[in-house]
Amino acid sequence: MKKGIKMFDGFVKTAAATPEIKVADCEHNAKAIIDIIREAEKTRVKILVFPELCVTGYTCGDLFFQPTLLNGAENALAKIAKATQNSDMLVAVGCPVRANGKLYNCAVVIQSGQIRGVIPKKYLPNYNEFYEMRWFAPAPEENTTELIFGEPVPFGLNLLFGFENYPELVFAAEICEDLWAPKPPSIDLALSGATVIANLSASNETIGKDEYRESLIVGQSARIICGYVFASAGEGESTGDLVFGGHRMIAENGKILAESELYTTGLCVSEIDVKKLYSERLRNTSFEGNAESAFVQRIYLETSIENTELTRKIEAMPFVPSEDSEKNSRCAKILAMQAHGLAKRLKHINCPCAVIGISGGLDSCLALLATAEAMKLLNRPMTDIVAVSMPCFGTTSRTKSNAQTLCEALGVTFKTVNITEAVNVHLRDIEHKNGELNIAYENAQARERTQVLMDIANEKNGIVVGTGDLSELALGWATYNGDHMSMYGVNCSVPKTLARHIVRYFMDVSENQTLKKALNDILETPVSPELLPAKNGEISQKTEDIVGPYELHDFFLYNGIRWGFSPKKVYRLAKYAFKDSYSAETILKWEKTFYKRFFAQQFKRSCLPDGVKVGSVSLSPRGDWRMPSDAQAALWLDELSSIKA
Repeated sequence: MKKGIKMFDGFVKTAAATPEIKVADCEHNAKAIIDIIREAEKTRVKILVFPELCVTGYTCGDLFFQPTLLNGAENALAKIAKATQNSDMLVAVGCPVRANGKLYNCAVVIQSGQIRGVIPKKYLPNYNEFYEMRWFAPAPEENTTELIFGEPVPFGLNLLFGFENYPELVFAAEICEDLWAPKPPSIDLALSGATVIANLSASNETIGKDEYRESLIVGQSARIICGYVFASAGEGESTGDLVFGGHRMIAENGKILAESELYTTGLCVSEIDVKKLYSERLRNTSFEGNAESAFVQRIYLETSIENTELTRKIEAMPFVPSEDSEKNSRCAKILAMQAHGLAKRLKHINCPCAVIGISGGLDSCLALLATAEAMKLLNRPMTDIVAVSMPCFGTTSRTKSNAQTLCEALGVTFKTVNITEAVNVHLRDIEHKNGELNIAYENAQARERTQVLMDIANEKNGIVVGTGDLSELALGWATYNGDHMSMYGVNCSVPKTLARHIVRYFMDVSENQTLKKALNDILETPVSPELLPAKNGEISQKTEDIVGPYELHDFFLYNGIRWGFSPKKVYRLAKYAFKDSYSAETILKWEKTFYKRFFAQQFKRSCLPDGVKVGSVSLSPRGDWRMPSDAQAALWLDELSSIKA
């Protein structure tokens, strides 16, 4: 097997390291660096980044003028390189390097015992506490080849390290101040193809600097859609005037995957998903990658691919923030977006009322709450909302009561239209066999409800507010031209897992005890269309028993559709995320259901009513998702069929 970066499903294990050094003691520093390399090998790290000038120490000052120090640094660098000869790990280490009669502050890239390239720092800070231009020269404009230990080595700012058979992984590096400059080198490096960028840093600590440093890294990784590995100097640097915190971070497209505490040494490890980054760049038309620029030099290394053990957190519910404060903030913002979208529509058409079907279930409850918020924005009375309960064969007293209590607590106009007789007449008209509980029996109720709502809206010169959510749209769990249709769909991009939390948030902040009690019972009610007769007064038709758990389907939607992961990768991540909740067989079963339904039901999504996009995933045919209604799912299902759970 060839040596090289080992990955599976696009995950490459990366690490930022801070060794405990001694200033100007290159022998000691080499040993500390090699010790961390050995530790990283045990955890199967494949890209390892050390701090700026860690071979000598960043704070050597005028000792950088001393040939003794520079010779010691070269000897230490040779030992570090030799220590990697039996490893395929890519190591970036900070070291002063003499070239062209000048001294450069460099990132030296090492793999398998060889120096693969040397990247000098471009922007040399020479203000406040920094005096780098006193000792170092800035990176030359063009790449050259320099002799390092008697071997020709690529030298320059614009080096990209590619890997055979893995086009998604391209490594590059910049050094400390380069990131803080108005135009960081990482911009051109990313546009030329780099997906993982290292920053070898010696960023000292001042009050608030760690937060600003983090914001730079998060912002840059998002702006250029990359993985960003940041390793800063720490323990052992001179504290004559400064203190260094050893801050280490790994970011991916605007999200911190791993971060160290300040004033610590050692490794900070996580896995960067380069296939995810590659996919996002393909779909982002604002990311205009350069054609191979003449000044960019690509260095190709050998690769092999194998399983990568995951340590990064895979969110089981990716639409729902794990932190309560963030969750509440997101719920408030989404409710505001829903309300503003509907308010604009009502105002634009000078609509006197909004008509909404209220079932006592989760989705109609959220739609009603959003409509109530829209009326507040318009300074209009709650009575301008006409909420209609339409009991039929499967309606239970629990949902009917909750619907009425909810409407009364909000102060909206409440109507009850029992559709049982109308549906029975219709079923007789179409010669439906008495007692046959088939799809026609169910959908006749859904379409009758829609007809009632549409006609009430016409009677009152209003519009019908839709209640269907994003998860139902993904699965096609809606009756075509029934609950599938409205004049404005406030829930159309809210997934089921998040809808529950928005309603809970509204309940928590409400001071109306009657409303809180009704909302709490709605949250406890099983998700059901209530189209089949109740059993002993209880709901007999539970949606998740039929199509599968919504938390799984939302996971499949986010990872399989939003990020375009392969079905196998989605399955692998789902097993990891839900290892304590679902068996592998259960996950595989419902993932097959997801893809079957997602492809088969596109025709329903192709003619959706207007509705506001609130998050990164939307299936609107006018916005994020354009797909032919007759596309085949065979490739996706064949891949899943090859899996043995």
